[in-house]
Amino acid sequence: MGAIISFSSFREQLTQRLKQTLPGAMAHQAMEARVAKYLGVLPDESTRKSAVLLLLYPCGDKIYFPLILRRNYTGYHSGEVSFPGGKYELTDKNLVTTALREANEEIGSVAKDVQVLGTLTEIYISPSNFTVLPVVGYMPYRPTFVPDTREVGQIFEVHFSHFSNADHWGISEINIPGDKVLTPYYDLQGHRVWGATAKIINELLFVVSSIKTDIKI
Repeated sequence: MGAIISFSSFREQLTQRLKQTLPGAMAHQAMEARVAKYLGVLPDESTRKSAVLLLLYPCGDKIYFPLILRRNYTGYHSGEVSFPGGKYELTDKNLVTTALREANEEIGSVAKDVQVLGTLTEIYISPSNFTVLPVVGYMPYRPTFVPDTREVGQIFEVHFSHFSNADHWGISEINIPGDKVLTPYYDLQGHRVWGATAKIINELLFVVSSIKTDIKI
């Protein structure tokens, strides 16, 4: 019963915290590229909308969330580690719908079982010219993951502590189409987690660090 109460309290506190002023600018800046051609580029009328799902769920006495390794393809985000998500479609009611739909398609999460707690700060990804809205959701159970084999090479189940551990931080030069980017990153099983995904993770760490809970965060 204690664990159930702790998870409920965490969920309620996080919901309230997401309604308050978010630390987006400060959290994002810490994981911003040091050198890149796209720095300073702003969205315009051609910018497309997208959303990702930060799907939190209990496992034991901890809260986990999934990240995916995208398969290699011709494009800016080939082979990257990211949150499940994708571009807004005209059939989507809103960007929350986009995040839930894309997560269902990519990792098999059941949209109706996801309680949406709120959103983090929207980010502009200038190389691919997308804005991305991070949607925070909670499931009361560990999902049975079913990866879309066309898009997803691997699913990682991760805990907050992995990214708060300084042993998993670094800075490196990363090649993307038309540019070499010098950027901070998180190491995840030999993969570099950088860019918008790293910024979203860092903002999530800022937010959950302000929550008082018995859960191991």
